[in-house]
Amino acid sequence: MDLRAARDVNNGFGEGLATAFELVVTPLLMGFFGWLLDRWLGLHLVFALSFGLFTFGYLVWKLAVRYDHEMAGHASDAPWSRPSVLRSVAGRATPPEDAVESEDV
Repeated sequence: MDLRAARDVNNGFGEGLATAFELVVTPLLMGFFGWLLDRWLGLHLVFALSFGLFTFGYLVWKLAVRYDHEMAGHASDAPWSRPSVLRSVAGRATPPEDAVESEDV
């Protein structure tokens, strides 16, 4: 394995661990702050659950948006997204758009 591939694998592991940590710890931390607020106001887990669930929902939404953005970047760099490849795959070259077909035959 070359150094670039090894670096990409290690970066992938690091990003995966950071995302997992963020998905677990951030809602728990916000739930804890909600629990403290619930204790202070004399409520029963109202803010703890709402803060934790809202934070988890936001993180899932953020992860989905980031994934879509990264995949759009990969797809735009892919060979099958280039117009010349699309024409050659179709098996024929398309005429230029400014070409006029003559109706005289």
